[in-house]
Amino acid sequence: MSMAEYRGKVKNIQDTPFGYTVSVIGGKWKMVIIYLLAENQPVRFNDLKRQIGTITYKTLSSHLKELEADGLVNRKEYPQVPPKVEYSLTDKAETLLPVLEQLCEWGEKNQNN
Repeated sequence: MSMAEYRGKVKNIQDTPFGYTVSVIGGKWKMVIIYLLAENQPVRFNDLKRQIGTITYKTLSSHLKELEADGLVNRKEYPQVPPKVEYSLTDKAETLLPVLEQLCEWGEKNQNN
């Protein structure tokens, strides 16, 4: 369904495909996490934290858990000491990459305007 099909009919944004998409990838960090995983996967937690910079450990951990629960991130834990955990994108998340690419193209066209 397109946005036009919902025009005038939306009572609650969460009931639309757009609302679902925003609930899954919305917020300050989720698209950043997906973008970085797409560039470098698999990525260990501390490497991801280092690449993002200003995100707290708690926030990164929380967002990774949410993305995993939504089926966008794979978490692979290795049974060793010290613990080793790697994160990568699922096939479902890979389908978002063309959308992120379009956002990058929009930014490139409009950044200096």
